[in-house]
This record gives sequence, C-alpha cells and structure tokens, in this order.
Amino acid sequence: MRVVVADDAVLIRSGLVKLLEEFGCEVVAEVGDGDALVEAVAEHRPDVSVVDVRMPPSFTDEGLRAATRARELVPGAPVLILSQYVEVSYADDLLADARGAVGYLLKDRVIDVDDFMDSLKRVAGGGTVFDPEVVSQLMVRRRKNDPVATLTPREKEVLGLMAEGHSNKAIGKRLFISDGAVEKHIRNIFTKLTLSSEDGDHHRRVKAVLAYLRS
Repeated sequence: MRVVVADDAVLIRSGLVKLLEEFGCEVVAEVGDGDALVEAVAEHRPDVSVVDVRMPPSFTDEGLRAATRARELVPGAPVLILSQYVEVSYADDLLADARGAVGYLLKDRVIDVDDFMDSLKRVAGGGTVFDPEVVSQLMVRRRKNDPVATLTPREKEVLGLMAEGHSNKAIGKRLFISDGAVEKHIRNIFTKLTLSSEDGDHHRRVKAVLAYLRS
C-alpha cells in the first residue's frame, strides 16, 4: 500500500512510518499539518492516509477538517483517523458522502499491530473501521424518522459490530450465534435500510454501516 502519514508529533510520526515500512507499505509522504496533508493526498493519490485529529495551526480538529478537504479534492480518498481524541463534528463530514473508505481508531486502544494493519487494509479497500468509543459518541444524536430505529436490538448489535470492522464469523463468535444467524440478521438489515442487492454485498455492507453512523 502507498500511504500518507499526517501527525505533528515527530516521534509518533517516525515510529508509524517505520512500522508501516516494516509491513511492506510505501510511505509516499509524511506531514505535520493539515494543509500539507491536503497537498500530499492531491499529489500522491495514496491508497490510504493515516491522520491525527489535532494538528497545527488550531490543534483542535485540524486533521479531520483537512481529511474532509482532501476527500473533496480526491473523491473517496481512503482515510484512517488515528488519534487520542474523539471528535465527532467533522467525523460526520467524513461520513457524509457515503463512499466508505473511512476509519477512526483511538491510539491508546490499538493494542495489536496485526489488527491495526488489517484495519488499514480494510479502509484502503473501501471499507469502514470505527473504534467502539467513536461509534458510541456518534450514536449520541439520532435523527427523527431514522430507518435504523426500525432494526431490532439484535440487528443493531450486529450492525454495530460491522461498524467496528468485524467479519461475519467474528460477529457470530462475539454474540454466540451461528454464521447462518448472522447472515440472516444482515439480510434483514439490508432490507430494512432499503439497500438494493444490485449494489453487491460489500457495498451494501458499507452503506449500512454509514447509515448507522450518520443516523
């Protein structure tokens, strides 16, 4: 994978670059502010960008805002937010175009390098991976007449685990249900969210997760 790394903390950025290179990734640019991130994405068109939230000049949500601008310039550019903080305001903007290829993980909760690389590959491939804490923060506000509200509690559990990037088999193990039961719940989710089979299972899965996170 060709990767852009954006983090203003030099030691963290250097460590992440080294880790990615050890796993066979090509880091095409490493930057320390939002404007440089936008320029790097526009120039290199990476397979995925790993972006911190708080960077110069504002040190608030500059990374998220820059990632949103980058996806406006390069529609659907894959972005994995990797931060110590949950900032939902511009996370909504990242989800708004319904293209997928977005993720949001918390640095302190990434405890397995292989899992992190798997998450990076999922985002690069057009999928979504969100830390459970980020999901819960996004769920605080719900729209009226939200189609997600029609899902059963079990279907919401399944969809929440899909949002965290778990496979059907992993969902089954977590909920102690069979693979067939998981598939049935997912079919019901697709039906209730009126997701057409013409989109294919992968795209319907992404659209279902985005509907859940934007609800």
